Amino acid sequence: MSHENFVHLRVHSAYSLSEGAIKVDQIPVLARAGNMPAVAITDTSNMFGALEFSQYCVGKGVQPIIGCQLGIERKAGGILPPDYVVLLAQTPAGFINLQKLSSLSFLTDDGGSKAQISLAVLAAHAEGLFLLTGGAHGPIGRLLAEGQVAEAEAMLATLHEMFSSRIAMELQRHGEKLEEAVEPGMITLADKFGIPLVATNECFFATQSMYEAHDALLCIAEGRVLAEPERRRVTPEHWFKPAADMRKLFADLPEACDNTIAIAQSCAAMAETSKPLLPTCPKVRPGTTEAETIRAMAAEGLEARLDAKNLAEDLRAPYRERLSFELGVIEQMGFPGYFLIVADFIQWAKSQKI
Repeated sequence: MSHENFVHLRVHSAYSLSEGAIKVDQIPVLARAGNMPAVAITDTSNMFGALEFSQYCVGKGVQPIIGCQLGIERKAGGILPPDYVVLLAQTPAGFINLQKLSSLSFLTDDGGSKAQISLAVLAAHAEGLFLLTGGAHGPIGRLLAEGQVAEAEAMLATLHEMFSSRIAMELQRHGEKLEEAVEPGMITLADKFGIPLVATNECFFATQSMYEAHDALLCIAEGRVLAEPERRRVTPEHWFKPAADMRKLFADLPEACDNTIAIAQSCAAMAETSKPLLPTCPKVRPGTTEAETIRAMAAEGLEARLDAKNLAEDLRAPYRERLSFELGVIEQMGFPGYFLIVADFIQWAKSQKI
C-alpha cells in the first residue's frame, strides 16, 4: 500500500482531559484510512494513553509515535500560564525521560493549576527526545508575538543547544491571526539556526463536523457557556485533516510536510507491557525471601492470637494447617510481596489510630 507523505505529529486523545475528543483506538483508524504510515499521540501533560495507543497502532499496521505536550514555566514574575512544546520519544531512553518529565510537571509547586517544568529540568531529561517548538503558542511564538525578537532568538538558541539536530520549528495554519503574525519570524529564526520546519495541525477532534460538540466540551471543562465571548476556543480547523489537505495548506513550504515523515522515521520507541513492578517490603531481611517473611509474620500473629485465647496446644493444629494452606495459595499466585505491602500500611494506620 502506498503511503501519504505527511503524518500528524500533534494529536490529542480523550486523555487530554476535557480537551481532546478523539478516542485512543480511533487515532490509528484515522491514520490508516488516510494512508499515513505513522501517527503521534501528544496529550497535554500526561501519557495515560501511551500503552493502549501503541497496541492499537500495532494492530492496525501503523507506527505509533509516543509524545507529550508539556508546559514550560515562564520566569517573568507572577503566576503566568506556561508555554507549550511537544516532545516525541525517539528511543527507549527517550520514552523513559518523557515519562519522568510528565510526572515532574505535576510536582512543580508554582502556586498555579497548570502542570509545567523548568528549562533546567527539560535539559536534564532531553536525551532520546525530539522537540517541536509549539507553534504560535510555544515559547518562540509567544515572544515573537510580544515583539521580543531578541528574547525569542535567545530561547531558540537555548533549545537548540539542548536538542541539537533533534528540534524542528513547528508551523501551524489553523486560520488564527496570531499564527499568521508570528510565522515569518519563526521561519527567519529557523533559517538562521539551520533548524528544519515542520507542519502540524493540532488535532482535538476527528472530523470537522465535531467542532460544535468539542466547543461545548471546552465550556464544560471551564464552567462557561457557549455565548460567552471571552473564553477558550479552538477553530473548526483543529481536526484530523487528510494528508492532501495539509499538503495543500503548506503548498508554499512542501518541506514542512516532508519533514513530518523524516521525524516519524527517527522515532523508534513505543510503550510495551510488563509484569507489575512492586517495591520490596522493608520487612524482608537480606538473605530471606518474601515468602519466608510472610510465613514468619503470619505464624507469629497466629500464635499471639491463640495465646490470647488460652487455646490448648493439642487444639492448635487445625489453625496452623489452615494458615499453611492459605499461605501456599498466596505463594502459588506470586502475591507474598503484595500482602506484605498491604500489611505494612495497615499496621502503620493502626499505629496512628486511623
